[in-house]
Formats: sequence, C-alpha cells, structure tokens
Amino acid sequence: MPKSLLFAALFAIAFASVASAQQPQTVRIRGTIEAVDGSLLSIKSRDGADMKVRMTDNVAVFGVAKTELSEIKPGSYIGVTAMPEPDGTQKAIAVHIFPENQRGAAEGFRPWDLRANSTMTNATVAETVKGADGQNILVKYKEGEKKVVVPPETPVVTFVAGDKSELKPGAKVIIFGAVKKDDGTLEANRVNVGRDGITPPM
Repeated sequence: MPKSLLFAALFAIAFASVASAQQPQTVRIRGTIEAVDGSLLSIKSRDGADMKVRMTDNVAVFGVAKTELSEIKPGSYIGVTAMPEPDGTQKAIAVHIFPENQRGAAEGFRPWDLRANSTMTNATVAETVKGADGQNILVKYKEGEKKVVVPPETPVVTFVAGDKSELKPGAKVIIFGAVKKDDGTLEANRVNVGRDGITPPM
C-alpha cells in the first residue's frame, strides 16, 4: 500500500476512534420522582434503583397526556412501542403522537427496552384502516415501512408543552437520553412527565 494511502487509512481509523470516544454515553430512565432540590431530581427507577439527575439550565419539560386513537391520522408523526408478531407486523403496546415541531425526531426502527424483544418505530402514518384486531396502521420512515396493529386497549399519548412545576414528588417520568458525565453524574436537557398521574407508557 502506498504511504499516502496508509496514512489516510490510519488517520481515518484514529478519527473514528476519537469520534466514538467523544460520543457521550446516554441512559434511558423510567421512574418516579422522589425529591426535587433545585435542578437535582432524585428518581426511583422502575427497577428500584435510586438515581440523581441534574437538569440543565435550559431543560425542556414535556407533559405526556392521554389522547385518543382517533387522533392518529395519515400524516401524523408517531412513535410506536411494539412487539414483533410472527407475520412480520408490529403489535403496539403504546403509541405516542409527536407535536408537529418534533416531526422527524429519532426517525426509524430500533430495539427498545420497555419489555424483552420490544421495538420502537418513529415514523409517519401513511394509512390507517379499521381491522378485526384493532386499527391497522402503515408507517413509513427513511429506511422502510412497518405494518402496525393497534389493539383497542393500547395506551395512546401525546407530548404537550410542560413546566418545571410539574416535576414534583410522585410524578412519573421518562428521560430518553440522560447524559452520563465523566464524574458519573447524570444530566438531562429534556424530561417527560406523566400528566394527571399517568405513567408514560413508552
């Protein structure tokens, strides 16, 4: 290999290593707020762990509010937490509707950690048809599409503008990407809190 190509290859590998090292580690947190001390949230996670999360100065707070399945229409941008079915469809266990200003957020299909083998699909609704087992929804994202069955009992929620005053003991929260800092502390720039006592279902 010519020296110039060798140096280029080595530089690319080094750059990739630095880039991956600079990617902050994130943690998904589901739990109940136990205490609030200024910007510090004490959270009991769903598996019983005690966690301390510091909110950034510009933290965004969103309420997670119940809504109806009928609010999901062609063109809606939604997130579907689901279990894969043998026929390749996704059986929804929760659906959240994004507000228009969050269209495109985390678009795509990926494994999820709500349950073992669960998935998450963030995508745009192409069509929705009433079916025998619930609502049949076709969603499309950049890399493909998924057929989703939403049983009638599936919780459907939406994100609404929230306020830090909603972050109080007893509130149920989900933080999608708390950043783990070098000293081991956790930091969040967005907190999603259940409205009216609900637990964010995603």
